[in-house]
Amino acid sequence: MKQALTETSFEFPNQINVYEGKVRDVYTLSDHRLVMIASDRISAFDHILPKGIPHKGQVLNQVAAHFLDATADIVPNWKMATPDPNVTIGKACDPIKLEMVVRGYLAGHAWRTYKSGERLLCGVEMPEGLKENDRFPEPIITPATKADEGHDEDISETEILKQGIVSEEVWNQLKSYTLQLFARGTEMARERGLILVDTKYEFGLDVNGEITLIDEIHTPDSSRYFYAEGYEERQEKGEKQKQLSKEFVREWLMDNGFQGLEGQVMPIMPVEFVESVSARYIELYEIITGLSFDPADTSTITDRIEKNVLGYLI
Repeated sequence: MKQALTETSFEFPNQINVYEGKVRDVYTLSDHRLVMIASDRISAFDHILPKGIPHKGQVLNQVAAHFLDATADIVPNWKMATPDPNVTIGKACDPIKLEMVVRGYLAGHAWRTYKSGERLLCGVEMPEGLKENDRFPEPIITPATKADEGHDEDISETEILKQGIVSEEVWNQLKSYTLQLFARGTEMARERGLILVDTKYEFGLDVNGEITLIDEIHTPDSSRYFYAEGYEERQEKGEKQKQLSKEFVREWLMDNGFQGLEGQVMPIMPVEFVESVSARYIELYEIITGLSFDPADTSTITDRIEKNVLGYLI
């Protein structure tokens, strides 16, 4: 039976801190390295769902590693090694408290804002006359403040500079890196028959003060993908786009009366739905990388991770 990794409690050599995120558990070592473990937890509307998704952490970790390697010529990144299918070890950085959200198409949060009649998103004007999932003339950057807890908040470039979250020089570099990364991701997705609709990047400063790409990139948790085949026809007919992303989980929750609002009860995820989510994550891995997914043994998943990480560290 497939097991899902929903929590960890390791004690690694020289460990000085542990942070449990919505999906990842991050172990900080005293030598400025991080051990980041991608769990099988899944979150939506800023809530962690009660059941884990088998192999989801492996998919996220390996997709992120694939794209970190493929974009290392654009911007330095934090990755040093992936000693286990669920684990990346890399440089500890001081996070910049911004999510660099970039959108090539009018979908998700941007569409919900547009549909409400608003045309400004994070200070960026969206063109008139668009319908859901239409392509923007040029990709737009719609940043959000990175909250330690609770909801991330949309923020404009003007407010970022006014609040001094980063300097103008750093902001301009972040914008440049974001657009270059999105262009590379778009190109790689196109080669695999996909459209990279929108995504987010996170950056930090390493021990030398260099801007460094951190966390995951171009995974189904941080990105939305459409299938390129049939995209135009579906748009012309006003049909929903066939997509590979976490949006279908959000849609399932909304269909079952949950959007993370006060008083709403989290619906119970049937086993069949959990299995379908796992299959969708594996499908994206295989499509976006062009590689066959090799599911790791999950029978003793925590023992496996501990053995592999210690084998690298010691």
